[in-house]
Amino acid sequence: MFKYIAKRLLIAIPTIFGVTILIFLIMRALPGDPLSVFLDPSQIVLMSDAERASIMAELGLDRSLVVQYGKWAGNALKGNLGTSFLRGDPISETIRRRGAISAEIGILSIMIAWLLGLPVGILSAMRPNSMADGIASMFSVLFLAIPGFWLGLLIVLGLIHGWGYHAPILSSQLWQDPWANFQIVIGPALVLGLAQAAFIARMARSSLFEVFREDYVRTARAKGMRESVVLFRHALPNALLPVITLSGVLLGFALGGSVTIERAFGTPGLGNTLINGAIDRDTTMVQSIVLIYSMVFVGMNLLVDISYSYIDPRIRLD
Repeated sequence: MFKYIAKRLLIAIPTIFGVTILIFLIMRALPGDPLSVFLDPSQIVLMSDAERASIMAELGLDRSLVVQYGKWAGNALKGNLGTSFLRGDPISETIRRRGAISAEIGILSIMIAWLLGLPVGILSAMRPNSMADGIASMFSVLFLAIPGFWLGLLIVLGLIHGWGYHAPILSSQLWQDPWANFQIVIGPALVLGLAQAAFIARMARSSLFEVFREDYVRTARAKGMRESVVLFRHALPNALLPVITLSGVLLGFALGGSVTIERAFGTPGLGNTLINGAIDRDTTMVQSIVLIYSMVFVGMNLLVDISYSYIDPRIRLD
């Protein structure tokens, strides 16, 4: 097990390294003057070459791209993500504060997806080609097709015009004000959870269909076991493996892909911070958030692989 984990971590290093280089180059390739982030355009025009060179040197933007990347990556390895170009706030503090909200959204969305998607998938597999199967398939395809940000905007507009509801403007952590925090995260989590529930329902249905054809399931039924025992003791544990794989990927995408959903709801999470950082060309902030997202995604895939050996004892990770 430890050998397998070490091997996967070694593979993850070049993956994360490549992601950081890619986002670093993309942020530097954006059009426009980097000083426009801090100064008014009229000030930049009136600025002398010496003044411009002084500010660029102070910000570290006068060095080569290799030196700039090396300095940022070296500090990141030490746990120092630097400060925001625009606001001057420590990036680590911003990620800690806003990342907690994004993590809540991701975890809550997966819980909603399992609570809705797994029963629907089981029902569809137990009663194929029935009316219940048709309705479940229709809703699954519907929520797979609807863009999450559009569904989020519809929910926000419906709550505002129908009930005059407004989520709390100020950010609130779970340990500070649970009710205010719940109002902040439930909307994005519900939108993400509905889309993920559709994926899980389809995967659970197809996986159970395959397992129901196995000899050990037929043997269990031939012995006269109740259908509930056949399902939960024999079929479902094996059918859950691809569902868990999908859930790990979905959670990674939920933590990193809730950017547009957070924007639609105005949620003060990490995704919204990423968009604001890209708009403001706060390069250090964007690079650090993308680094965190890539590490979370790689870590989630590793946890999913490790969970296989606990769910199915026949699987051994060497």
